[in-house]
Amino acid sequence: MSERERLISGLKQAWRDEMASARNYRALAQREENAEKKAILLRLAEAEDKHAVNWAARLKEMGADPGEYRESVSERARRWALVQSGTDTAVVKLEALEDGADAMYDDLAKIAPSEEVRKQLVDAQNEERSHSRVLSEFTEGSVTPAQRKLNKILGTERWHVTGAGWIGQAIYGVNDGLGAAFGVVSGVAGATDVNGKFVLLSGLATAIASALSMGSGAYLATKSEREVYEAEMDRERVEIEQDPAQEREEMELFYQLKGFSAEEAKKLAAKLAERPEDLLKTLAHEELGLSEKSFPNPWKSATSAMVSTAAGAIVPVIPFMFTSGLNALVWSFVVSTVAHFAVGASKVIVTGRSWWKSGMEMTVVGLGEAVVTYCIGLLIAPVLR
Repeated sequence: MSERERLISGLKQAWRDEMASARNYRALAQREENAEKKAILLRLAEAEDKHAVNWAARLKEMGADPGEYRESVSERARRWALVQSGTDTAVVKLEALEDGADAMYDDLAKIAPSEEVRKQLVDAQNEERSHSRVLSEFTEGSVTPAQRKLNKILGTERWHVTGAGWIGQAIYGVNDGLGAAFGVVSGVAGATDVNGKFVLLSGLATAIASALSMGSGAYLATKSEREVYEAEMDRERVEIEQDPAQEREEMELFYQLKGFSAEEAKKLAAKLAERPEDLLKTLAHEELGLSEKSFPNPWKSATSAMVSTAAGAIVPVIPFMFTSGLNALVWSFVVSTVAHFAVGASKVIVTGRSWWKSGMEMTVVGLGEAVVTYCIGLLIAPVLR
């Protein structure tokens, strides 16, 4: 690929990234209650719009008009998940993206065809660095400088831990409920010669049982994890109170293991020690791999799991509420197939994979399960007669 082709490709990607960033900032601004932060987000969006206009103009000059900006389904889903994660968590992720844009502009500036284009790229790079600094101030009260630096070095920003949270769990719940109910409906249909009453009864029973099982399981699992976390934190807190010097020394060693010099590690640990609760959380993370952000509310987890599982499980049963026999089975097959594809495609929110491949994978697995259970039902049928 020639330098001109590389530049065009890079500018097209930069144009798309700036357009997407502007939309991200505006979406966050709509949910932000703090007037000052809202204004900052909107100014950042305007700056990204300006960059996008510049790159579109440059591309047109090079005979490579970027055309109209259109978001893919996965991009819209990721922005929605980003906004749902909360401003603080979203801002940390956007800060990382600004750092990535900084590196991209540095590469493009090296192959700029003229001083004018190079200057424009360098100006954009400087603005991205400025944006990163502005974003870092959003969480000034909740994330210490030492923590922020360590997070960047370790690649453990909070957004990696929280991910999509309840969103991912809801998708998993729909997936589980849909798969279980579709299998039961298919199996009972095969065993009873598609007796509508039996299929409806077994399908509803499966939906209720699956929802309650998933809900209670999510509640108990999350509650247990949080209890273990709290117990470990209490023990670590006692250690800090009894021997703060030793715990601070531990923190220094952790920093040194991550590549900091002894002097840098000492300064970072000293800064962190000024806020005992932050020192406690960091030590718990380094020693035990624990993070409070990784434990959602038990009731929220239970509700999300129960409702989503019920929603998925009821899909294959719906046709049997309005019709019966082979007609109901065919409709159940159709709606369940569509639902399997939709659920698979929605996983792009948390996985970032191709929505088409993910949807088809889920569909094939679901249909395979239905065929197997239907055949098993046919084998069982003679025993029931």
